Amino acid sequence: MELRQLVYFVTVAEELHFGRAAEHLHIVQSAVSQQIRRLERELGAELFDRSPRHVRLTGAGERLLPEARAVLAAVDRARAAVAAAEVLRLGTSTGLGAHLDRVLAGFAERKPAVQVELVSLPAQERLARVLDGRLDAAFVRGAEPLPGVRVLPLWPDPLVAALPAGHSLAARDAIDLAELASLPLSITARRTNPTLVDLVVGACHDAGFEPLPGPVSGSLQDTLASIGTRPLWTVVYASHARVLHSPRVAFVPFRAPGLALTTGLAVHGTTPTPHLDALLAACGDHEN
Repeated sequence: MELRQLVYFVTVAEELHFGRAAEHLHIVQSAVSQQIRRLERELGAELFDRSPRHVRLTGAGERLLPEARAVLAAVDRARAAVAAAEVLRLGTSTGLGAHLDRVLAGFAERKPAVQVELVSLPAQERLARVLDGRLDAAFVRGAEPLPGVRVLPLWPDPLVAALPAGHSLAARDAIDLAELASLPLSITARRTNPTLVDLVVGACHDAGFEPLPGPVSGSLQDTLASIGTRPLWTVVYASHARVLHSPRVAFVPFRAPGLALTTGLAVHGTTPTPHLDALLAACGDHEN
C-alpha cells in the first residue's frame, strides 16, 4: 500500500466522482482508476460501488475512509515536525482575489521568516483539515463550522450577478434581483454550498419570485462559459469578478441592500494557532 493510493482514495471518496478527483489531483483519470484498483486488490475488497450514473463507497470503503484520513494526517504532522522552516498552512479558495493578496503582504511584513503554504480545497474539507491539524487556519465563507472549529468573522464579501454580456441588463450600473426573474439561475448544488444556495434562493423569494431552474453548475469556468452562450445568470463574488476575463459575460452589482456572505478565518477551537495574532492583524489591514 502506497501513500499516494490513500491520497487518491480519500479524494475520490470526497468527490464521489473519478473525473473531478483526477482534476483536483492534477492527473489523468485513468491513473486514479488504476491506483484505486491496485489498492482494492491489495486489500481484497472493493472500495467503491461504480455505475454509469454514480460512484458510492462500499461498506469496506466507508470503514477505510477515517483510517486513511488518520494516516495522511499523521504523515502531514510528521513532515511538519521535521520541516526546516516555519510554515503557516492556510486554506483558501478561488474568489478571494485582492483580499488574499493584501492579507499575505501584511503577514509577510510582520512575519518575514514564516512561509505561507496555500491549500485550495472545498469549504468542508478546509474545516476538516483545520480540525485534524493538517491546516493551521482557513478562510471560509458562510460555512457551518464543525464541532471543535471556531470561525472568526473578518469582512463581508458582496456578490454580483453574472449574466450574458448581450443581455439588456448587462449595461446597467446596478440591478434589482427581481429583474432576473425571467432568466434561469445556474448555481452549484445545495449539498456543495448550502449557505450560498440558501442565501440566493431566499433572496429571490424575498424579491417575490421563484428562480427558474437552470443547469446545476460545476466549476465556475464552466458556468461562465454557459452564460456566455445562453440566457442564464449566477452569482460571483465581486472580488473575484474583478479579475475574471470573460468577454461574453457581464458582472453587474445588485442594488442595496445587495447580497453578501461574510468571510471568516477558521481555526482550531482549542489548539493554539501559530502566528494567529499576526494573521488577524494582516486581515485587519485589509479593512483599513
